[in-house]
Amino acid sequence: MKKLVQYFKRSVSFSLLSIAFITAANAQGMPKVGVAGLNHDHIYNVLNDYRKGRVNIVGIAEPNRKLWAKYGKQFHLPDSLFFDDLKTMVAKRKPVIVLGYNAVGNHVDIVEVCAPLGIPVMVEKPLAATLTQAKRIEALANKYHIKVLTNYETTWYPSFQGIYDIVNRDSIGAIRKMVAHDGHQGPREIGCSEEFLSWLTDPVLNGAGALNDFGCYGADLMTWLMHGQRPIAVFAVAKHYKPDVYPKVEDDATITVEYANATGLIEGSWNWPFSIKDLEVFGQTGYLHATDKDNLNMRMRENRKSVIALTPLTQPNDDPVTYFNAVLSNKITGDDDRSSLKYNMIVMEILDAAKRSIKEGKKIIL
Repeated sequence: MKKLVQYFKRSVSFSLLSIAFITAANAQGMPKVGVAGLNHDHIYNVLNDYRKGRVNIVGIAEPNRKLWAKYGKQFHLPDSLFFDDLKTMVAKRKPVIVLGYNAVGNHVDIVEVCAPLGIPVMVEKPLAATLTQAKRIEALANKYHIKVLTNYETTWYPSFQGIYDIVNRDSIGAIRKMVAHDGHQGPREIGCSEEFLSWLTDPVLNGAGALNDFGCYGADLMTWLMHGQRPIAVFAVAKHYKPDVYPKVEDDATITVEYANATGLIEGSWNWPFSIKDLEVFGQTGYLHATDKDNLNMRMRENRKSVIALTPLTQPNDDPVTYFNAVLSNKITGDDDRSSLKYNMIVMEILDAAKRSIKEGKKIIL
């Protein structure tokens, strides 16, 4: 029995050593990824991928050392990964892509550092806090020939991909109306971190409140469904239902987006009774409703109703890690999709026009 226990211990030790060796070897073969910022709660996504061995993070730039300790402990990150600033991190670790998990208003700062070095960037939605910042990002990307990508949670929804595929098969006729609902009870109400809230509820660092935070989803999806067509006009209304909770920014926004032959309605809010990310598309002969990530309903003119069996997303368009790896290896271009700079510049035009519409109380012609 004693020999059996000793053998088992040796076997387990050997297995763990083998796993560690394989993980290290895989990391060596994966692209070197840098992270800019830890004050965005979406950071959990990429750190979970790091823990699973899917991402080779070689450096993290974050000035707040309390966040070093927080995430270092939770995800067993070595101290050697952390740097106080992005310039030092990219100089010493030489990542081939930098992922932005900082305030939206600071996305432009990441591109200022990375673009001259030829380093692609992928940020969390939206692309920037303002259209002016977005134009600076676009100018840098064009000058230095780098990719600047924007990651949206809804890009990886099978139900939304199902809508796109059905529309492009002409199964419901030409799009006439699109409706996107996005949001939740409010970032403070659902327990977002104080580091996240400090900039998410700031009109400069976030560019707005719920309008930017959740209005960007619908703008991105509609730009995608309309194949990059720019709208001709935007009209928006903002509400401030909870000034005691969010004193600096609006917590509800409704944006009407007018196209030549279609209309989009974007409803972004921190006042929903529950979390919601759904999408409705009305065509000439049919209707599609993605009620959430995994469910899609269809209704035709003759009142035929059906639940659509969804096809699982396939690589490299199934999650942000496989996506940016495919862009880095030139398997896909990343030029004409929901993450692309081209589409997200249109998103920023829509959001900017919405803010102007609210301020001026009128429709904004683009």
